[in-house]
Amino acid sequence: MRAVVQHELGGSEVLRVEQIARPEPLPTEILVRVRAAGVNPVDWKTRAGNGMAGVLGEPPFVLGWDVSGVVEQVGFGVTTVKPGDEVYGMPWFPRAAGGYAEYVTAPSRQFARKPATISHEQAAAVPLAALTAWQALVDTADVQRGQRVLIHAAAGGVGHFAVQFAKHLGAHVIGTASSRHHDWLTKLGADALVDYTAVRFEDAVRDVDVVIDLVGDAHDDTSTRSLNVLRPNGLLVAIPAGVSAELAAAAEAKGLRVSAFLVEPDGTALTRIAGLIDAGEVSVEVEAAFPLEQAAAAHTRGESDRTRGKLVLTMGEN
Repeated sequence: MRAVVQHELGGSEVLRVEQIARPEPLPTEILVRVRAAGVNPVDWKTRAGNGMAGVLGEPPFVLGWDVSGVVEQVGFGVTTVKPGDEVYGMPWFPRAAGGYAEYVTAPSRQFARKPATISHEQAAAVPLAALTAWQALVDTADVQRGQRVLIHAAAGGVGHFAVQFAKHLGAHVIGTASSRHHDWLTKLGADALVDYTAVRFEDAVRDVDVVIDLVGDAHDDTSTRSLNVLRPNGLLVAIPAGVSAELAAAAEAKGLRVSAFLVEPDGTALTRIAGLIDAGEVSVEVEAAFPLEQAAAAHTRGESDRTRGKLVLTMGEN
């Protein structure tokens, strides 16, 4: 099968399409013929030696965790899906899943039925970003109706799902994004928006119950500055870089809570998310789709940090 393999850490030029052996499903696993694969920031960070590079170990390896495709074969014991079923998922994360390939294998319950109303390209854009937003809002923050939620980088892959999920949960949703995205984010459900290029968000926002921080302190001390907008006992969920000792101490001094976060495979949550998509409550934004052979170009586009929604790779006829 074709796969994007990298034999060394480095820039996007290390990504090359090669022929490798097709995997075989073990008991409880399924073999999925991939139709499209999502491209995420963790992918290019890992490619360069950060992200999940420490988990994957030394190259060679195949990047990618988001996939949408068709069940080709089921291993012993699988009862929830059968060959021919359309599924999507984020298998194995943070271990290697090999999503930039024509086939992947993983436990069947790390997948869910693909939303029926969207294409494989759109479905491949969902799992990692949507699960990050869902697990942060629902499982970590336990957002309740009427709470005020601030979402940094609201126009990004995770951010545009977080806006929609927070609205679904009944929250008052505030987002930071450049002004060119404001009309779109308002349509997705944002109640208020701050153009971070023109205004310091802490000067425009206050009395927030939950901050979903998709930026981190590496960019203009976003996490630390977010403490200034939280209500007493408010919660900051720090997603990109976690919680430093300094951030934890600053939060404690202010009577606030902080939490690190890393997304996990969750077929049950993906089933709920698929229901919201099929009901028309949640939309999926794919900015661009690239053929598998152009994985390097997709990474270069993503690293420009100007993407609205998600990028995906397509397999063509395989």
